[in-house]
Amino acid sequence: MQPRQTSGKATRVEIDGDIATIIFDRPDKRNAMNDALIDDLDAFFSNPPEGVNAAILTGAGGHFCSGLDLAEHEQRAPVAGVHHSRNWHRVADLIEFGPLPVISAMTGAVIGGGLEIATATHVRIAEPDVRFQLPEGRRGIFVGGGATVRVSRIIGADRMREMMLTGRNYGAEEGLALGLAHYSVGTGEALPLARDLARKIADNAPFSNYLMIQAISRIGDMSRGDGLFTESLAAAMSQTSDGAREGLRAFLEKREPKFR
Repeated sequence: MQPRQTSGKATRVEIDGDIATIIFDRPDKRNAMNDALIDDLDAFFSNPPEGVNAAILTGAGGHFCSGLDLAEHEQRAPVAGVHHSRNWHRVADLIEFGPLPVISAMTGAVIGGGLEIATATHVRIAEPDVRFQLPEGRRGIFVGGGATVRVSRIIGADRMREMMLTGRNYGAEEGLALGLAHYSVGTGEALPLARDLARKIADNAPFSNYLMIQAISRIGDMSRGDGLFTESLAAAMSQTSDGAREGLRAFLEKREPKFR
């Protein structure tokens, strides 16, 4: 069966079985981030298509996303600027804390807002030409899409500050060492690996996937005692789920589990 395809204002979506691939589709702009792209992500992750169990984000034309489209950047009054930034935060939260595991297949530019979106996803794969950068300090502006929370918690506030002050960029291997990527692969290998991992993740028990997405990051925000208690609640809920029953049966019967 051929994948289903739909188009938004700045993205294309291909659905192959229960895997959706959202393609940033502004190749002439290196897939620079604008309101139309954010609106497309909002529309998809606010109401994922029925039957989709995992999603992949990638970019057309050799780049993931080159950050804010400065050609479309508007001067906003402070209150309007806050609302604009908070909308980006809301959409990134839909990705990080939505119902779907999300994988980034990254090539070329992963810059500014592109890095902010990538770090909202759960698995990140980098090809050799990837460049991670937060150049806002060199543009006289400041990050507004969540980098001070998501990027700094991965690489540390000290390293992020230096990254912004100097405009420094990191390649795929450096990004792997820092945690900006989970996998570093060869040219042309990010999307195939993303599809393989999406298949593996989509075949997990739905509720345990949900708990991993919802609980782990939040536990990181808690005190030690609160985090351990919340872990106990999540463990108890998962152990009484249909997925746990099927997983145990499959183990005892020496077969692969079938969770869906």
